[in-house]
Amino acid sequence: MNKIWTDSYPEGVRSEMTCEHKTLPDFFDKVFAKYAQKEFSTNMGVTYSYDEINNISRDIAAWLQTLGLARGATIGIMMPNVNQYLPVVIGVIRAGLVLTSINPLYTARELKHQLTDSNASAIFILEPFCETLEKVVNDTEVKTVIISTIGDMLGTVKGTVVNLAAKHIKKAIPSHGLKSNSKYKVLSFKSVVKQGKALPYSRPVIQPDDLAILQYTGGTTGVAKGLSVSNYNVVIATTQFEEWFKPVYKKLPRDTQVNTIIALPLYHIYAFILLLLGVRVGQHLTLVTNPRDIDGFVKILGQRPFHILPAVNTLYQALLNNDKFKTLDFSNLKLSLSGGMAATPATAKKWKDTTGLPILEGWGMSEGLGVGTANPLDNTDYNGNIGLPLPGVEIDIRDDEGNILALGEVGEMCIKGDNIVSGYHNIDNAGFFTADGYLKTGDVASMNEQGFIQIYDRKKDMLIVSGFNVFPNEVENVIGMHPKVAECSVVGVDDEDQGQTVKAYVVKSDSSLTEQDIKDFCKESLTGYKRPRHVEFIDELPKSTVGKILRHELRKKASAAS
Repeated sequence: MNKIWTDSYPEGVRSEMTCEHKTLPDFFDKVFAKYAQKEFSTNMGVTYSYDEINNISRDIAAWLQTLGLARGATIGIMMPNVNQYLPVVIGVIRAGLVLTSINPLYTARELKHQLTDSNASAIFILEPFCETLEKVVNDTEVKTVIISTIGDMLGTVKGTVVNLAAKHIKKAIPSHGLKSNSKYKVLSFKSVVKQGKALPYSRPVIQPDDLAILQYTGGTTGVAKGLSVSNYNVVIATTQFEEWFKPVYKKLPRDTQVNTIIALPLYHIYAFILLLLGVRVGQHLTLVTNPRDIDGFVKILGQRPFHILPAVNTLYQALLNNDKFKTLDFSNLKLSLSGGMAATPATAKKWKDTTGLPILEGWGMSEGLGVGTANPLDNTDYNGNIGLPLPGVEIDIRDDEGNILALGEVGEMCIKGDNIVSGYHNIDNAGFFTADGYLKTGDVASMNEQGFIQIYDRKKDMLIVSGFNVFPNEVENVIGMHPKVAECSVVGVDDEDQGQTVKAYVVKSDSSLTEQDIKDFCKESLTGYKRPRHVEFIDELPKSTVGKILRHELRKKASAAS
């Protein structure tokens, strides 16, 4: 198709992508040699260089190769953002094995599903989550469990203090009985690294199409689906982001080592690919283990200049509600990139008023490794759309019969590119792709004459009120502008007269707010059928671990109340 959006690209940004290195081992070899002496990451005040991470990951890879696993065997990792995370990830891939990242807050049921569906042979796990693993490990094919303590990569003295505090003061380490037995072997992370230092490493032959990662979707509407991610999918995705980020780097002195804040969890693809982008260009990565501790998060932000701060809308809101955040120095901040969920106009306005920078929106999905669309990064204002298709990405808007719609018409967004995975693991892929190879995203959108895309909502979230389409995001954006509203979410409820009607769940920022206040406010900006007939005030909205509001939970709540 005619890629009209490329005419709107910032100057110097290419429209097509090629990769010098097409596998992840080649990628890692290049960056670790190039940036060996630079700082790689900091977590809990402890910093590692690229060379140190290179060596630790090589030791882990060498040890993994002694397990005698078949080519393509899967290794799980169940950790938050800690210094151990990246050496394990890189070590698994360098060993020629397949990685599956697991949400550390998973229940036993969810953990069992991912371990069995991916057929994981081993798992690296942080000690606080061993209690969950213990409940299901006997029902999986896991033969090796590597347990890491929180302080394993914080140095001997600090690590000991942190481990003691976590166990005895914070009571954050539930007891467990994971011990070596006839079914599986249990080792410590430190012993694995120590053994690996004395072992030879054999670099495997990896092809671009070889499986690198089994990435599981959030599973918020049912059982999580595994995505088959190739080496080339990952490398091209980081290349696409690198090209789009060129305008950001131009704003900085040539010798600046960019500091990117990685507060979103690394098991989520959005954070993971942005981190690999940082590795690709030699950035320093600040790993935030618990971003829900906003006071602690703000303290971390104040410890060194930060240049790039990716987040979701709810995290931006939480920071803005913290008085100490407003006192930080934002002079080095060059990019606030929102993904994972739509940024609201109210949050965007408050963010710019506080930091002087706009929140720039993008859109992506796990199936494309987070790479899809983004606003030009030299934009100076929030505009409410999700931007342009990124280099190497093709997007069109289609109706329910698969016909490509004209510019300005509303339909399902479909996407194609080398970053899009080949399919889902262990399930029938029929129906997910069009006949000509475009992935059906399930998002309702339109494209204008410049190629900018406006996203309205998920197809499954759209309401039909008296025959008219109502997109919850539109109603939420209006309600969110009320000065006494902290957060809100909108769902549909059954209505005898209209089929469905709008219900708003609202978190107050001012206790004096009333239901009538909300309804009156909506009259100014929404036509009648879009206005909420029902308003319920709630202390907190249900959210996923990456901060997405879980509308399906609210739909259950609304259904139970009717």
